[in-house]
Amino acid sequence: MRIVYLHQYFLTPDQSGGIRSYQFARALTARGHDVHVVTATPPTASCVDPGASPRADRGRFATEVVDGITVHRLPVPYDNGMGDLRRMAAFCSFALRAVGRARGLGGDVVVATSTPLTIALPGIGATIGRRTPMVFEVRDVWPEVPIALGSLRNPVQRFAARTLERLAYLASSTVVALSPGMADSVVATGHPRERTEIVTNISDLERFDPSRADAEAFLSRHPRLRGRRLAVYSGTFGRANGLVHLVEVARHLRELGSDLCIVLLGSGAEKARVRARAAELGVLDDELVVLDPVAKADLPDVLAAATVALSSFVDVPALESNSANKYFDALAAHRPVVVNHGGWQADALAETGAGIRIARDPARAARELAAFVDDADAVARASVAAGRLAAERHSLELLSEKFCDIVERDGMEARASRGSRLQALRN
Repeated sequence: MRIVYLHQYFLTPDQSGGIRSYQFARALTARGHDVHVVTATPPTASCVDPGASPRADRGRFATEVVDGITVHRLPVPYDNGMGDLRRMAAFCSFALRAVGRARGLGGDVVVATSTPLTIALPGIGATIGRRTPMVFEVRDVWPEVPIALGSLRNPVQRFAARTLERLAYLASSTVVALSPGMADSVVATGHPRERTEIVTNISDLERFDPSRADAEAFLSRHPRLRGRRLAVYSGTFGRANGLVHLVEVARHLRELGSDLCIVLLGSGAEKARVRARAAELGVLDDELVVLDPVAKADLPDVLAAATVALSSFVDVPALESNSANKYFDALAAHRPVVVNHGGWQADALAETGAGIRIARDPARAARELAAFVDDADAVARASVAAGRLAAERHSLELLSEKFCDIVERDGMEARASRGSRLQALRN
């Protein structure tokens, strides 16, 4: 089958960020499908090693083949540092301009993955009038999260977002959610439970195998971190992530006399604010270090140098249904995960012993974090539990097979339905 895969932020292992779509597109290609990804120019911050420039296509799209996947890139600039209005403009620009390319590719199945939710527009445009199925993937509780964070402020914006959400689900043969909470949110809109699948984010056991990682490769680039225990956050510096909380925790770690260093790697709109607060509290480049993002291919070395991995979000209930890549990467690397939020991931850590949840109060959180890393036996047990949780519930092999089965099922059902209609016409 020809599969048209729509994802505005399609990234590869040579770039910084989530590579779920790349992994699933590779899996579909391995099954013999012709996969075409329609995406935008990657943000500058993600281009750690962008490689060769793709071939220009009449000045509009650029086309390249990446590991057997045909990638069509539309030059729509975007990065997380943009303000809300510029981001919305980028979302809408890509969605509207991608319709023609997606439709022109004539796929047997269309896969559209959010965020943003506007990716549903080219998905619907590529399938409407053709009886082509669309598998729609929900990566966030949208629009609840941007509403809660104040990104969608007026009633017109909120109505438009909720209308688009329902249109996306209505046009979908199957909706894939990345967490149980996201699935519940989809079903609450009226989408059938039996056509709502849960495929969480991925633990790539081979890529993050701790026996193959090289902590020294990371520490040699940052010698000031050598000999220290590290609590590592790798991801977006966004409003939703609430990284100032970790800055406050670092201040209290200093007061406790802990040698634990919080290391924040990434980019985003809040990075300057995080640096400024850390400098104000006197912990910048001591109890807390801020670094640039690393390519996904280099992240195993970072986690190999870590004692624990961190996942952080602001105290907004809708965010407790998140499915953050950093959580699954840490599990695959056999690193205990420390979260500062509730929800299904915190519940899984408590159930399996693969990590802990720390308090919202920074002083208490620092005490909890320091006590955990000071208990070598507890850390060792959590490390084993993390690897087991990754292998049993979130492995790339397990979840890519499930995702490919969903896409193939919907494609075959559509093909059978078209065949039945054609036979009826002939009769």
